[in-house]
Amino acid sequence: MPHVRTLECTLCGAEYDPERVVYTCPEHEGLAGILEVIYDYDVVAERFDADLDGDIRSQWKYEAFLPVDDDAEPVTLGEGGTDLFDAPNLSEALGVRTLVKDDGRNPTGCFKDRASSIAVTKARHAGRDVITCASTGNAAASLAGYSARGGLDCRIFVPGDAPAGKLAQPLVYGADVLAVEGSYDEAYDLCVEVTESYGWYNRNAAINPFQVEGKRTVGHELAEQSVVRGEVPDWVVFSMGDGCTIAGAWKGFREFHELGYVEDTPRMLGVQSDGASAIHDAFHGHDDADAVAETVADSISVGRPRNTVKACRALEESGGTSVLVPDAEIIEAEALLGRTEGIYAEPAAAAPVAGVERALASGTVAPDETVVVVTTGFGLKDTESARRAGGDPESIPPEIGAVRSRYDPDGGSGTRV
Repeated sequence: MPHVRTLECTLCGAEYDPERVVYTCPEHEGLAGILEVIYDYDVVAERFDADLDGDIRSQWKYEAFLPVDDDAEPVTLGEGGTDLFDAPNLSEALGVRTLVKDDGRNPTGCFKDRASSIAVTKARHAGRDVITCASTGNAAASLAGYSARGGLDCRIFVPGDAPAGKLAQPLVYGADVLAVEGSYDEAYDLCVEVTESYGWYNRNAAINPFQVEGKRTVGHELAEQSVVRGEVPDWVVFSMGDGCTIAGAWKGFREFHELGYVEDTPRMLGVQSDGASAIHDAFHGHDDADAVAETVADSISVGRPRNTVKACRALEESGGTSVLVPDAEIIEAEALLGRTEGIYAEPAAAAPVAGVERALASGTVAPDETVVVVTTGFGLKDTESARRAGGDPESIPPEIGAVRSRYDPDGGSGTRV
């Protein structure tokens, strides 16, 4: 990988060979020494010759930026290349111009496909037969799908209360799914211990430095789409769990700006549930080592985020900030996305909409600005929460009178009253 210079510890600056499988800096206790992939951007710029014309078939348009060997055949299902939608109905409802980048349209229904494609590509190129991760559901489904595509055995650790709908997916893909009797953090710790014992390739984006690099392609895409539109949004909004996604998105957009491909950068707005607020707390100086996560948005239900440093750095460098929203507002935002724009999002994917509402109310986001909300997971991932958001169907007898009494009580046009 001539374009990848080194892996650098985010805490002490120690450097490691990017050709080796190194997850964290051993100079720090536990998993604290998160690594950053450092590039030679002169080489990257020389390798990248694609037109920034908005024609993005997949994230592999940006292969020159991705930390894979030149002779590594990508394991891909066509991830990335998601559209950036104008959302006039949502804009009117929120009171601010809003665009939506719907990454729930990725092959397995979630943003994490961007990282899983990189993970399986690197694992297969390294000659690994088994790949693993801990997940609340989305990463499990994503990794299982890409493992099937790449011909690898996939072994997943999930918390015991993970939504059944999300677990069905990796099982169909043929993964070995182990429901740990405990929290996501306990499932994560067990996954790391097993990795160390058996030498399986670990996809966990919070510690595998190459996974964030796949996620950063959303920043490249947003930058390119901004070039085509002729404007950079004032804010880009993500929900935050382990912190990898917002960190990767900022890195990708910042790279395109520093290379001169786009004239400006947006501010990043990170959104967390008030029941899982560790990154928000750390960013605002209220770090709680004993934080416990409890939220309906299971994809961001993380008590001990492993990538807090990178997430907070993205917020700070971009001039952005973070907000907290209660679960009730997340569920309301899920319904709002659906009824205004026809976008079916799981709770964590709808949280950015609730975050924009909060940020507008506090004056953090101004009504004359433009925001992009990135929805990261499809609504069928969590149908129980969707039922809470949309309610139940109304039962009626098989008679025209029942319809008439609901829509046409006065013999009018049939408009619902």
